[in-house]
Amino acid sequence: MLNVAVKAARAAGNLINRAALDVEAVRINQKQINDFVTEVDHAAEQAIIETLLAAYPGHGILAEESGSEHGAKDSEYVWIIDPLDGTTNFIHGFPFYCVSIALAVQGKIEQAVVYDPTRNDLFTATKGRGAYMNERRIRVSKRVRLNECLISTGFPFRPGDNFKNYLGMMSDLMPKLAGMRRPGAAALDMAYVAAGFTDGFFETGLNPWDMAAGSLLITEAGGLVGNFTGEADFLDQKECMAGNPRVYGQLVSILGKYSKFASAGEKATLRQQAPAEAAEAEAEAEVAEDAAKGEDAPF
Repeated sequence: MLNVAVKAARAAGNLINRAALDVEAVRINQKQINDFVTEVDHAAEQAIIETLLAAYPGHGILAEESGSEHGAKDSEYVWIIDPLDGTTNFIHGFPFYCVSIALAVQGKIEQAVVYDPTRNDLFTATKGRGAYMNERRIRVSKRVRLNECLISTGFPFRPGDNFKNYLGMMSDLMPKLAGMRRPGAAALDMAYVAAGFTDGFFETGLNPWDMAAGSLLITEAGGLVGNFTGEADFLDQKECMAGNPRVYGQLVSILGKYSKFASAGEKATLRQQAPAEAAEAEAEAEVAEDAAKGEDAPF
């Protein structure tokens, strides 16, 4: 199944790369304010669906542009597809976008492909078999101190998004970090967490096709993913947070109070826990550094 998903992702990537040669000629429509779709999104999605259903005609499809209109409606096998994650980047010629394909079996993600056509980087994962980038095994980063960490996110951009809430999250988190990035394609952001290029990720307003493949990449690379309160059942909750285990715990303590799923009591508890957990992580990092220095010291 993974090989078929890779074939579908590469077919979509080829269409995207050809269109990128003359992006000014691409027809663009606006689904809502600041939310775009192009003829390339539709063509890439169609190529993916045709490839998947040719191999597995009895499977279901959940795709960003066409929803569930293709494939079997009652299958326990459902392909979750984002044909071009980062459309706004694509139409501006900003080279950070990807194809995302995941397979859910009875609601659990078991196969994942994220393909970056601009760099020809292929991220894959099969449940229980690890995560890979270009056939090389990948792992999440080992950093534990937030002040050494690079965290990616996505800014709100739709009408009705809670800008004030996001500014609060950034205000709480940014002073504690080495840096924050907003590349603009959640699936690729999550693949970068899996590969250890960044140490964590958070965003609200996401849909299942934004997160499904990336979530399996992260867990198979040794990381954690869930909503802002740390709950693992998050795909339909429109909020996502991920990172290596130590960073993830600290992000929960800082961002959990901003979750729409946190009760008033939980929010108060998380506010109290945040300073203590951050201090604990700092102490653990210092112990690890001292141990490393001791190992390197000459006798």
